[in-house]
Amino acid sequence: MKKASYWEAGPKKVVLCLLCPQYCKIQPGNVGVCRARKNVAGQLISLNYGEVTSFALDPIEKKPLYHFYPGSEILSVGTKGCNLSCGFCQNWQISQADADTYRITPLRLAGVVADYGRKKESIGLSYTYSEPLIWFEFVSETAELVRAKGFKNVLVTNGHVNEEPLKELLPYIDAMNIDVKSFSPAFYAKVCHGKLEPVLRTAELAREAGCHIEITNLVIPGLNDSEDEINKLVNWVARALGDTTPVHFSRYYPAYKFSEPPTPIDTLRKAADIARQNLKYVYLGNVPGMEGCDTVCYECGNKVIERTVFGVARFSLRDAKCEYCGAPIHIIRT
Repeated sequence: MKKASYWEAGPKKVVLCLLCPQYCKIQPGNVGVCRARKNVAGQLISLNYGEVTSFALDPIEKKPLYHFYPGSEILSVGTKGCNLSCGFCQNWQISQADADTYRITPLRLAGVVADYGRKKESIGLSYTYSEPLIWFEFVSETAELVRAKGFKNVLVTNGHVNEEPLKELLPYIDAMNIDVKSFSPAFYAKVCHGKLEPVLRTAELAREAGCHIEITNLVIPGLNDSEDEINKLVNWVARALGDTTPVHFSRYYPAYKFSEPPTPIDTLRKAADIARQNLKYVYLGNVPGMEGCDTVCYECGNKVIERTVFGVARFSLRDAKCEYCGAPIHIIRT
């Protein structure tokens, strides 16, 4: 068992977890909302330290990260549990259920990352599939080792974490895709059982720290797809993160506790049209035919990165500039 970080002991061996905004008060023998941290005789223990549910070599675009080493591959790893409980979760088998795991140490995993880097040209390690921030102790140790070996660390996260642990982790994180599920605090409280403000603060702090940021918004009919809400999200991105921040509007499909029909593609197109009034790079996700996945020059309208389900099919760039008009395209390639 691994002693957890960020908690306080209270009366009668009750502990207060300080990792995320849930602030779980956990009785002896019980677990927090994330089901990954347990009170064992007045000590908070990480139950998922070194526990892996999923492991794969993915295109970086699958995260999705479209402006961070586009066309590359990255080793991806995940654990079980989550500090939110979204009724529409598409990975609920590992985030909300007791999935099978196998064990690995941070040192061993960092070695595997280096092996894949040499043999498969992987750029590093992505902590994904379930919520990596509740894997805090394992991720922080592994990320430091991965960075020391010269590779990149990527978080695919809901961003629902407190500032102090985030600031401890950020020096080792190169890129993040943050899932802003809605711009409504009421949506977060009712549908996800969490809070919006800490998610926004996570993105802002990561940007201030120099981390590459991309935002994903899963658009759900009747819940977070209003023009007003899309405008609020887009305006916050432009103001707080910058208008070159890529935003991905992803199509909802029925999953877990939600059985409503998938998001109409026209709804996603409308969200993208609204976003493009203020943002330079807007994408669609989970749409048939890879519609909305190409990077288009914001100046001349030509495609400068063409994508397929396997990654990048064609670059039309010269020194990170559009080869048609010379406008700078805001990507990280080296």
